[in-house]
Amino acid sequence: MSPNVIGIIASIFTALALLPQLIKLIKEKKAESVSLGMLFVMFAGLIGWIIYGSLKQDLIIIISNCVSLCISAITFGLTIKYKNNPRKS
Repeated sequence: MSPNVIGIIASIFTALALLPQLIKLIKEKKAESVSLGMLFVMFAGLIGWIIYGSLKQDLIIIISNCVSLCISAITFGLTIKYKNNPRKS
């Protein structure tokens, strides 16, 4: 398997890493257990990767980290919205 294929596969998994958390937030509308600190660190890392990918002109790095940044931003927004808003069952 070529290094590019491995990079693409790894990028897909990394980009989608927060998707299960996002789906859970959307379904449950609760965010008590989501760490805002983790999301801030994730943002910083993703922005760093996007800058790095841009400097290297590597579309795999840029696109996968932009997707991940979008998912992280939505997760962050919903976390803020639902953090102190327990869902009434």
